[in-house]
Amino acid sequence: MKNFILFLLILSTLNATKVTDIAQIVGVRDNHLIGYSLVVGLKKTGDSTSSGFTNQSIANMLKAMNVDMLSTSVKSKNVAAVIVTAKLNPFSKQGDKFDITVSSLGDAKSLEGGTLLMAPLRGVDGNIYALGQGSLSIGGRNSSSAGSQSHPTVGIVYGGGLVEREIPIDLYHKQYVTLSLKESNIVNSVKIQKAINRIYNTQVAVAMDPRTIKLKKPENQSMIEFLAEVEEIDINYIPKNKIIINERTGTVIAGVGIEIKPVVMTHGDITIKINEQTNIKSPKGSTSIDKDLVIGLKENEVYTKKGTTTVANLVRSLQKLGATPKDIISILEAMKSAGSISAELEVI
Repeated sequence: MKNFILFLLILSTLNATKVTDIAQIVGVRDNHLIGYSLVVGLKKTGDSTSSGFTNQSIANMLKAMNVDMLSTSVKSKNVAAVIVTAKLNPFSKQGDKFDITVSSLGDAKSLEGGTLLMAPLRGVDGNIYALGQGSLSIGGRNSSSAGSQSHPTVGIVYGGGLVEREIPIDLYHKQYVTLSLKESNIVNSVKIQKAINRIYNTQVAVAMDPRTIKLKKPENQSMIEFLAEVEEIDINYIPKNKIIINERTGTVIAGVGIEIKPVVMTHGDITIKINEQTNIKSPKGSTSIDKDLVIGLKENEVYTKKGTTTVANLVRSLQKLGATPKDIISILEAMKSAGSISAELEVI
C-alpha cells in the first residue's frame, strides 16, 4: 500500500443548536488593525544593509531620540522592518490587551529573540486605535517537525497590543437590531423567526431574507437583556451538506450522512460501481469494508450491495485500496461534476 496519511473527520449533525452559534448581530464584529515598526535585538539575522527602508526607519527612530545620523551610515544586521497585524475585538476598552502578529517585511533570516518597538496600529479609517510592543515568541515554528521553518520570520507578541481608542458600539439605546445568519438558508431564517416569536408570544422577529432577521426589543426589557435571551434560544437547525477538501494535506471532511447516488466510474486502476441492485453477492475472496461496501477480488474495485453509500464509507474504502489523497480528491470532484454527489464541494 502506498505511503500516505488520510485524515477523515466525520461531523455529526445535531438536531438543535443555539441562535448564537449560527447567527451574529450586524455591526458587532472584529476590526482589523495594521502597523509598521522595527524588531531589534536580533543576532545578525535581521535585514541586510542593502534594505533601504529599514535603514531609513532606523535613522528616523534615532533622530526622534536626538541622535542625528544619515540612513547611509546605518550598517546594523540586528534590526528588521516588520508589519504588525491584529484583530480588535468588539467592545474592547482602553487599557485592554490583545495578541499581535509580527511579520518580516524585508530580507531578515529570523525574528527569533527579537523585541518589537512601539508600533501604532491603525484601522481602515487611518486612525490609531492601539499600540503594539514587546518580546516576540515564535513557539513551535522553529521545531524540526515536517513543514516547519528553520528560520522563522513570523512571530507573536502575546498581550503586546494595548487599546488606546475604543470603537463605540451602542446596543443599549437601540430599539431594533439585525441578526445575520453565518450561512444563507431561507428555512433556518424562518425557523429563527418562528422560534423567537413563539417564546415572546408577539411579533418581535421578522425574517427579511434567507440571511437576515430583524428584531424589535420588547417594551419591558433592555436590548442587552433581549439579545442575551435570543442568543440562547434553541432551534432545529438544518446544516448545509458540505465536503471540504484540503489538497495540500489530503484532508477530507464530510458530513456522516452525505450520500452518493448510483454511478459507475474508473479512475486509473480503481473502478467504483454504485447501482440500484440490492442482492449483489460478494465474490469469493473479496473483502467486506462494512455491510454495504465490498472491495473486489482484484483489490482495485469498490462496489456497494445497496443502491447508494456515503462519502465517508467510500473514502474509507479507497484508503484501504491504497488510493492517494490526490486520487480520492479527483474521484470526489468527478462524482460531483457527474451529479452523483449533491453536497457542496469546497477545495481549500
